[in-house]
This record gives sequence, C-alpha cells and structure tokens, in this order.
Amino acid sequence: MGQEFSQLDTPIQFLKGVGPRRAQAFGSMGILTARDLLYHVPRRYDDASEIHPVAAAEVGMDVTVVGRVRSKGTVPTRSGLRIFQVVLQDDSGMITCAWPGQPWLDRRIRKGDLLLMTGPVKFYHGRQIHPREFILLGREGEEDGGRHGTIFVSYPASEEVPQWILRRVFARNLDWLLSQARGEEYLPEEERKVLGVSSLDRALASLHRPASLEEVEEGRRRLAFDELFFLQLVQAQVRYLQTEAQPGIPFLRTNRLIRPLYQSLPFQLTEAQARVLQEIYADMASPRRMNRLLQGDVGSGKTVVALFAMLLALEGGYQAALMAPTELLAEQHVRRIGEMLDPLGVQVLLLTGSLGASDRRRTLATLAEGEACPVVGTHALIQDSVDFQRLGLVVVDEQHRFGVRQRMALGEKESRPDVLVMSATPIPRSLAMALYGDLDLSILDQMPPGRKPVETLVKYPRNRKEIYRFLDREMENGRQAYVVYPLVEDSEKVDLRSASEEHRRLSEEVFPHRRVGLLHGQLRAEEKDSVMRAFLARELDLLVATTVIEVGIDVSNATVMVIEHAERFGLSQLHQLRGRVGRGGAKSTCILVSEPGELARERLAVLKRTSDGFEIAQADLEIRGQGDFFGPQQHGRDPILRFADLSRDEDLLRQAQTRARDRVARDPALESPENHKVRHLLEARHGEKMRLFGVG
Repeated sequence: MGQEFSQLDTPIQFLKGVGPRRAQAFGSMGILTARDLLYHVPRRYDDASEIHPVAAAEVGMDVTVVGRVRSKGTVPTRSGLRIFQVVLQDDSGMITCAWPGQPWLDRRIRKGDLLLMTGPVKFYHGRQIHPREFILLGREGEEDGGRHGTIFVSYPASEEVPQWILRRVFARNLDWLLSQARGEEYLPEEERKVLGVSSLDRALASLHRPASLEEVEEGRRRLAFDELFFLQLVQAQVRYLQTEAQPGIPFLRTNRLIRPLYQSLPFQLTEAQARVLQEIYADMASPRRMNRLLQGDVGSGKTVVALFAMLLALEGGYQAALMAPTELLAEQHVRRIGEMLDPLGVQVLLLTGSLGASDRRRTLATLAEGEACPVVGTHALIQDSVDFQRLGLVVVDEQHRFGVRQRMALGEKESRPDVLVMSATPIPRSLAMALYGDLDLSILDQMPPGRKPVETLVKYPRNRKEIYRFLDREMENGRQAYVVYPLVEDSEKVDLRSASEEHRRLSEEVFPHRRVGLLHGQLRAEEKDSVMRAFLARELDLLVATTVIEVGIDVSNATVMVIEHAERFGLSQLHQLRGRVGRGGAKSTCILVSEPGELARERLAVLKRTSDGFEIAQADLEIRGQGDFFGPQQHGRDPILRFADLSRDEDLLRQAQTRARDRVARDPALESPENHKVRHLLEARHGEKMRLFGVG
C-alpha cells in the first residue's frame, strides 16, 4: 500500500511565516514538513511561579528572570577583557546582566528583546546576573513571549531560526496543526481510557501550550506510547514474517547426541541454563520458526546452551551454523565445541576468510552434500558460494557486532532455519524489548558456581606508580595484563591519554623490560588478529588497547585490567572490559583510574558493589540515560526515543508491544480498513526501517 498524503506532510515552506528562504534554515534543523514542526520537542519548560522578580534577586542567589532589554553595551576593562552588559527590566525593577569576554553577543541581543535568563547573582559595582543561559523569548512588540498560562516553553533553535522565530511560527500555525493531528487519531476513546493516555491533539497541545508542568507530563506519556507502539509494530511485523508467515522445522528430539553430551559434561547446568534450554527446545519442536535472543553475562554459559540447541538440529538430520564476529573467536569456538563433541564422534567444521583453499573446498562440499554437522565461521558463512543443503539452526554470537542484514542473512535460506542470536552485553529488559522486539527473549541471569569475582578498585591518577608496581609484580609472576585507553591518538580537543602515545611511554619508560603490544580499531584486521594471537600465545606481557578488546577471546592467563579515564566510559562498557580478566582460576583485579568527582564516584561505586551485568546495565540506563544505546548502526539508524524514557515507561512499552503483536496477528500486512490510518502513520515514521527489514 502506498503512503497517502496527509496535510501534515505539507512542506514547511507553505506554513504561515516561513516561505522558501526560511524553509532552508528550518530544513537544516531537520524540520522539513508541518509534521516535523508539530513534533519539534520543546527543550525546557519554565514555570512562571519559579521566575524571580528582578527586585528580589539578591547576591549569592541562583535565579531565573524574565524581562525586556532597556539598554546594552560593551565595557572594556584594564586587563583588555571586554564585557557585554544589558540592563534588564520587569514589572518590579531593573538589573544589570553581564557576559565577560562575550562582546559578540552585542550582535545577537537587541534593545527591546524579551529575555529569559538563568544564572548566579554577583556583586560588581552593584548587583549583576552572570547568565549561564539565556533564551530570546521575543522581539519588541511580541506580546506572548512563548508563555502559556504560567509556563514558558523553549525550543531547540539555531542561529538561522532563533527562538523568537520558532515561537512566531508556532503561534501562527499551531491551531491548524492540532486540527490536522486530530484527524490522525488512531486510538479509540475506550482504548485510551484503558491505557490512561490523552487524545493525540490534546497531547500535542499539552506539549506546546501547557497550562501546567503536570499537563506536559500527561502529553508526554501519550506521545511516548505512540513512539513505542509504532516501533513495536515494525518489529511485530518482522517477527511475524520470520516466525509465522511460513512454517519452520519441527525438530524431533531423540537424545542420541543430547544425552551423551549432558552425561559427559564435567559440570552441572545451572537452573538458568536449564530454563533457557526448555524455552529454546519448545521453539524448535514447534512448526513455528524460532527467532530468539539469548542474553547472558560473560561466563554465564551461553555457548553450552547454543551447543545443546545445535545438537537438537543434528539429531533431526540438519546442519547447524554458528557465526562469530572475528576469526580468532570462531577458532576459539571450534576448539571448545570440538573438545565437548569429540567423545560423541562429531566433527566441527570451520569456515573463515583465511581458511586454506583445500580445507575450504572440503567444508563447502560437506555442507552442499547436506551432511548433518556443526559449522563455525565468520561473515564467510553468508557468502553466495556457501550452499547449505539442510541448514536447520543458525546461531549468531555477539550479534551487536553484525548489521541487521548480516544477522538476518543466514536465516533467509530456503530451509527456513531457526535463529538464535546471542549477546554478552547485558541490557535492561525494557531496552531489549525496545531494540529487539522482533525477537523472543531468553535471559541467563545466573552464573555457574565457583567462578571467582574480579576484585574492582577505583584509583586516582596520582596512584599510577603504585598501579605500575602492582602490574610489574603480576607480570613477574608470569601473568599478563591489559591497560585500556579511550582514545587511539592524542587529541587537541580533549585532555585524555591515548593508547598510541601511552604504548610508547609504557614500553620505553615504564616497562622497558616487558613485552608490550598495542591494539586498537584503526589497525588492519590482520594486524589486530596478529597482536591478539601473540597475546594469547603469551608472547606479550602487557597489551595496551582501546575498547576494541571489549568483545574478544579468552586469555585465561590475563589477571589485571587497568582502565584509564574510567569516568569517560559507560558502566556496561566498563563491565564488559572487566570481563576480559578473571577467565582462569587465578585471582584477578580490575583497576579503574578516574579523576576525582562526585558523579564519577557514584557511577564507579556500582561496579565495585556488583558483578551482575543486568544490575549494572540498569544503573547505567538510569544514570546516563538511553541516548547512548540508540547509536548509528551499520544499516540505517535506530530511532532515538524523544518522548519515551525506558527507565520509567516500561509499563507503556509492555502495553505497546502487546497491542502491536495482537494487531499484526489479526492483520499481518495491516491492510484492513481499521488499520488504514495506522499503516499510513507507520510508513511516515518508519518507512526506511520497514524496507530494511523487508516488511515495507
């Protein structure tokens, strides 16, 4: 179904007060249509009841004031510093506002401008406000100034489209925009009551013309639900296409391989592993195709679970493929899986880009003949030359290292294999639902008994000599260590140590008697591979690296991880890096080197307190927010949630997912008359994403 035209799709230039010339400036802000303007989210709301009268602003206070510019000018000082000053007046009186060293503001602020200012009141030849921030509410003659009731609304603006222009355009067009939004309401009144959300036009009015801050929150919740619902709707369609549209393979369990493996394991499966295996086996036994995400912390036993799933495919006479992001990781999987399957007489095949020609031919021939076997490989598995005759199960390891199309490629084989994707990067359940709503979710939330926790220490930069002595003692005892930096090269923009420069310093000045390697993302793939192999073979004592080692192979002899500028990393990333040590039986230590600071101390205390990746991820979400989780992907871009807050809107997310899946179950292509409007809105929001997933 093609996308129909809505009045909200009208180009921005045709709105009152815009025109072709100003439309270009709006376009540079991403505002191309009337809809874009309507959904241009205010960046702050100021309650007039908290606005200080100018006369009440006393030295030492931090105030927010609103007033007109009565005079302005630039004042030179003896030191040569130029101070821009204005005299601001409201109904209570006048006060000076000063910007030391910012004379250029004289070009931006005019006499008669209505300004909202926030900052401390200081004494310098009288009371002065030194604004941290100011907002131009309107030019002289603009009466409203963006105030609705007791609330001042401020928008993200630009030099070409300042705040007062945005306000004027909204003032002239908002009634019409809201009337058009009324026609795009897709939730019946009864459903809105159940959800506890307002109508669409009322929510948008609350965003732009709130009578109170409570009304802003009421509008936000409705718009947050819409955002989550349409995101889940795309994923529900993908989920239907992957699992329901055509039948999968109903695997029959014989225990010919599963029972011998279980009996030969030198350890017991954890309760979490047993529970997750039941979920996976139930999927694989049904004619419905499996499309499941397995999340588990480093060391929680995901590979063993995946192996049991692969054996179920083999018992049914099918092939099973495990795709890893690097050759080294693929080889490690082959060694580990091979050791476990050797007593069963099952050989594991390897397929990577650097595999020798004769070995490659043998592997391709085995797969083309349809022999029931497990194969482990890299991107080489999804090349056109690889012909799987009876592919029954695809396992994708460290799935976030692959693009969307790469992740889906093996699952698109004619045999319609079941798909299990694995991630060792724990994320909160709400975030997993938002990012991977097309997948069913299994979580390994239990660690095998006996695994020693990594001791985590927080140190200041002044403690480096002590840290280096500790590192040297560990290396003297035959152990290996990592030192991680946030940058590859030195930068003039930030005062941070870099891996390249510190590698030189550590190898020449601090540890000249040790073998020190360097690993970062700008090295060629073969260079990275060579360095990691040398570290694995104990040909290096110390590895200086960036976060490229966040997901890597197991080096059981590495017992120390030092992370410089730890305050610059997210908690989940620090936890992933910490997981590179403690892989063997020896006591291991992670040292977080951080500048002093209350926020850094609060964040890093979480890592000291717990080794539970899911608890850490939840804390990361609450402290840092969700923005970092919605970054650029290899194909397209995950939508940034502008209204929904996953740390407090999980109830909305669950309802959005349930309703999206129910709607798609009843009408997979959303072609019925009742879904006509929903389909149009979905294409308007996520057309590119739908085409990427093959549901557009």
